Amino acid sequence: MEFKIIKSPSKGTIEILASRLGQKDINSLNSSDAIGLVQGRMIDMICAADIAEKSNGVLVSDIRGSCPQNMIMIAIFGDTASVESAVSEIKCKVEKGKMIC
Repeated sequence: MEFKIIKSPSKGTIEILASRLGQKDINSLNSSDAIGLVQGRMIDMICAADIAEKSNGVLVSDIRGSCPQNMIMIAIFGDTASVESAVSEIKCKVEKGKMIC
C-alpha cells in the first residue's frame, strides 16, 4: 500500500480529483482541509476505507481510474488532524498485519 497526505490542496489538485470522483463527493472535496490518498489492492482498500471512517469524522471515496495492475485508490477527506489520524490508523493496522475492519 502507498500513502500520501495533501494538506491545503491546490486548485489544480482539486480539479484533478474532481474529474475522478463521483458527483456525490464533490462537496466533500471542496470543503476539506486535507486529503489522504491510499492506493493498494481492492480487498485492502475496502478494509482501509472502513478503518478510516471508523477512526474519525472523515469521508472516504473511491478515486475512479484505470490501472493495469488492478490497484485502486481511495481518498480520505476531512480536516488535517482527522485525515492524518485516519491514515495513521490504517498504517498501524497494516504494520501489525491486522487489516481487520
